[in-house]
Amino acid sequence: MLSDSAVEMIASRFKVLSDGTRLRLLHALFEGKMNIGQLVEATQVNQANVSKHMATLLEANMVARHREGTHVYYHISDKSIFDLCDLMCNKLRKDFEECAAQFSKTTLDPEPTRKIKQ
Repeated sequence: MLSDSAVEMIASRFKVLSDGTRLRLLHALFEGKMNIGQLVEATQVNQANVSKHMATLLEANMVARHREGTHVYYHISDKSIFDLCDLMCNKLRKDFEECAAQFSKTTLDPEPTRKIKQ
């Protein structure tokens, strides 16, 4: 059994991951550390939104940041994000393949036979 507080913690974590922009930012960071400008370029999201979403990811301890000279770089600090994304992507890939297989089994008769009562 999970306690109410544990359930709320889990829900909060999924809430952070429920935004498409944050998922795009995390996906960009899969390649390695990036600064805000690089994240803007990689995601085509404006700087204000990137900064806002990175603050949310930082607060959730999913990313960390460090300074190198005049730049602040972000990287994924919670390695379970990789596992979670792999799990979901593999599930979606399997679902897509099953759907495609079902579709390919379905054939449409180009000339359906109609019986007409006389």
